[in-house]
Amino acid sequence: MYPKNTIYVIGTAKISSNDPISAMFDMFFIGIILERDSGKIVDLTCNMVRAVTADFIKSMLIDYNLLEDIDQIVEEIKDRFHGIAQKAVIAAVKDARNKYMMLKK
Repeated sequence: MYPKNTIYVIGTAKISSNDPISAMFDMFFIGIILERDSGKIVDLTCNMVRAVTADFIKSMLIDYNLLEDIDQIVEEIKDRFHGIAQKAVIAAVKDARNKYMMLKK
């Protein structure tokens, strides 16, 4: 399903106790599939309570470059995603970016 030039990177973040995610999971995660060399996001998954929420986050981030577009990614999340987990989503994306940067070294 995914070309050999793609990799899977996971970012995690703590979630607040009032977030519905906390009833099901201890933390928020985002799994990002990206092109190894370019950093372009080709697919992702995350552990939201509702599939539509995960699909919405996915639709926002596909085609961004995890390395080069981090400021735009953060602004897009702040502008479009107004769920309780907004800060966790941003933190998890940044965590995934850091892990990807370590892999690139």
